[in-house]
This record gives sequence, structure tokens and C-alpha cells, in this order.
Amino acid sequence: MHDSSALPSPQRLARVAGLLYLVIIVCGVGGQGLIREPMIGETAAQTVAAIQQAALAFRLSVLADVAMVLADVGLGALLYVLLAPVSRTLSLAAMAFRLAQASVLGVNLVHLLQAQALAGAPGLEGRDALVMSLLDAHAVGYDLGLMFFAVNCLLVGVLIARSKFLPRALGVGVGVSGVVYLVGGGLRVLAPALAASFAPAYVVPLLAELALCGWLLARGLDAAQWRRDEMSLGA
Repeated sequence: MHDSSALPSPQRLARVAGLLYLVIIVCGVGGQGLIREPMIGETAAQTVAAIQQAALAFRLSVLADVAMVLADVGLGALLYVLLAPVSRTLSLAAMAFRLAQASVLGVNLVHLLQAQALAGAPGLEGRDALVMSLLDAHAVGYDLGLMFFAVNCLLVGVLIARSKFLPRALGVGVGVSGVVYLVGGGLRVLAPALAASFAPAYVVPLLAELALCGWLLARGLDAAQWRRDEMSLGA
């Protein structure tokens, strides 16, 4: 059991959690959606050429993903502390699944670095196909990591919905996000051909996480209620 008296105020922790959430969203969307995605051409040769021409930008996108993973680890720890008054067991389980996701996503970045290294190796037989295979492997690894995150979202959604210090609607949104991530990851494994058509559904988690991020930054939580729940749990 942690000693809540030795921690910063729950309101301050909530604001830091919101800031980390913002880092995750900005770095995640920026690294993949704004930098790497536009590099994907109609052919493997076009994609490799784009990576070669924007080598620094590609590396910056990987660095953005590293920042995202680091922020995710910190957010997992903070959400454990903030949601523990609802249920320490569920909060610990949620943190474990979030850290598992961070581990998968962190290791998965090796595929991107290898892809760039191969893209810069002219004359290598089958280079373009190898680069595309590594990019595809990264995409699959990302979706597999999101399956761990899906369970985290389901647990965090339940915890927020059951709490008295955060709006229930935020918990519902996060829980629905977990379902979207779980279905998306399942399609990637069981029916890869359908994964692309399911992609628009990911706007739901984006909106839900933006809502939670914005609430934590702007409103934080009901600190008085949080302390009452913390004292009740520790009694």
C-alpha cells in the first residue's frame, strides 16, 4: 500500500497525468500520422525513396515514438495512484497491461530503425521488399501492442466509471476505446484484409482520450472525494 501523505496532491498528479496524455497524443499522431504515413507511396520503390530523402524526419518520428512510450510508462504509474482508491487490484492490473503495451511498442521501434538502415543501403538485392516487410512488421507489432492497451482501457474505463471523483462518461468513452482496440488487434491477426477497413473506428479512442486528457488538464479531479475514498480504502 502506498503512503498517500508522501505524494503530491491528487489534483497536481491529475494535471501531470493530463500533460503526459497530451505528450502521448501529440507524439503518437505526429510521428506516425504526420511524418511516416505521408512517406508511404504507391510502390515500394517510392516509399524507400521517400525515406531516403527525409532520413532526419524519419528518425525524428522514431524519437517521437520513444517519447510517447516513455510518457506512457509515467502515465501508467500515475493512473495507478489516482485510481487505486477505487480498487487497488484493478488499478494494478491496468498498470501492468499498460506497461506490457509500452514494452511491446518500444521493442517494435527496432523495425523502423532497421527499415531506414536498409533504405540507405543501395545495391542490396531485394532491398525495397525488405524495407516494406519491416514497415509491415512494425504495423503488426503496433496493433498487437494495442491489444494489451485494450485491456488497460477496459479496466481504466471501469475504474473511472466506478469512481466518484471523475465523470462517469469519461470512463464509458475509455471503455469503448478498449473494445475498438481489441477488435482492431483481433482483425490484424485473424483477418488482416479487414484491418484497413476498420481503421476509421480508431477515431473513437482518439476522441475519448482527448476528452480524458482535456479534463485532467483543465479540471483535474475532485480532490476532496479522492481523499475520502483513499482514507476509506485504507481503513
